[in-house]
Amino acid sequence: TNRQRAVKRLLPSVGLVLVIGSENSSNSNRLVEVSRDGGVPAYLIEDEGEIDERWLDGVETVGITSGASAPESLVRCVLAWFAARGVTDVRSQQFVQENITFNLPVELRRAS
Repeated sequence: TNRQRAVKRLLPSVGLVLVIGSENSSNSNRLVEVSRDGGVPAYLIEDEGEIDERWLDGVETVGITSGASAPESLVRCVLAWFAARGVTDVRSQQFVQENITFNLPVELRRAS
């Protein structure tokens, strides 16, 4: 998938990957696997409260990504967690652009 390719491109420049998503999300779990298969430790977290500061020992750069269904607000909360601990060098990299559209079900189209 696009996100898996993006994680692969991220791996050479990071020492750790945090994937924001649900434990039952196959997409999120696959992103963790891709990172680990590429030799970079990775953890699946549902929110910033699950970050273990010990994971960061000896790590200079952290890659943060999310599963397809994770809301952007969770990403912002994780970034805020790092900012609260003095991280000021945050760089956003867009490796792929996702443009996903879908038709509303007939019932919803009728309601509007």
